[in-house]
Amino acid sequence: MSGQSAEVSVVVPLLNEQDNIRPLYNQLTQALSNKYKYELVFIDDGSTDDSFRILSELHKADDKVKVIRFRKNFGQTAALSAGFANSQGQIVIAIDADLQNDPADIPKMIEQLHKGYDVVSGWRKKRHDNAITRLIPSMTANWFIAKITGVKLHDFGCTLKAYRREVLAETRLYGEMHRFIPVLASWSGANICEMVVNHRPRTAGVAKYGLGRTWKVMLDLITVKFLGSFSTKPIYIFGGLGFASALGAILMVLIMFYQKFSAQQLPMNRNPLLILSAVLIMSTVQFILMGLLAELLVRTYHESQNRPTYVIREILGSSAGDGK
Repeated sequence: MSGQSAEVSVVVPLLNEQDNIRPLYNQLTQALSNKYKYELVFIDDGSTDDSFRILSELHKADDKVKVIRFRKNFGQTAALSAGFANSQGQIVIAIDADLQNDPADIPKMIEQLHKGYDVVSGWRKKRHDNAITRLIPSMTANWFIAKITGVKLHDFGCTLKAYRREVLAETRLYGEMHRFIPVLASWSGANICEMVVNHRPRTAGVAKYGLGRTWKVMLDLITVKFLGSFSTKPIYIFGGLGFASALGAILMVLIMFYQKFSAQQLPMNRNPLLILSAVLIMSTVQFILMGLLAELLVRTYHESQNRPTYVIREILGSSAGDGK
């Protein structure tokens, strides 16, 4: 069965997972065979072991296996993005190659999509990871992401997720932003649900991520929040900062006048608040100008790409220009 007729695409990013590829392939085929028309899209993210050789053998033996090989390591987000772009199914499943995600959960996630959801996010409720390097940073990041974005999920970092194709079509991924797909989808009006999935201890290979990724996730969270709340109206955030600086400058000037004409008799030209008020006034001008420049960039971006500032789920009835 060719990938072109696939209903379900399973996207698997991997880096140096030679010992896990064949067991994962066997478990995926067991979970999907006789149930769905499917394809398996493996993305070799610059592996230096025998991963690509094993993937090539699987591709030769099974025409449902597609292999994408990067020239070097570009990261998990880039690998997932390439897999999404080169898959055919109307349902897309993302799963890690380390065997910690359980392929047996995939049919359950597809059932949730058939109930009307657009994204089904896995929740590793009982994780088998190192507490210091994985669990505590993950719990902290998940709490911050849920609070800041307003999307109430317990486990944004779980790769095992199921998507409808149209959700991914509206999403562009950069940095470590694959974990924020449910957030971006939710802000576009998609129906999101979370499902407890089985999480297994790693039995082969080594973990590729640790504490070093936490700060990248937090910076991407700031980007996502800005894009979600101010991407079409950046003057609001820069203008708000400008007005805050202006109020601070006014407050400093009032304090200086009070100190000048009160019992303190402090000369204004020797008052350090004079410098602070000048800095705040300059900051006010800079913030307002930055906001105006950002507005021009946003309008140029949307108009040059004919990109709307809204997302339509469906249209009932004839269009305005069909003459009916």
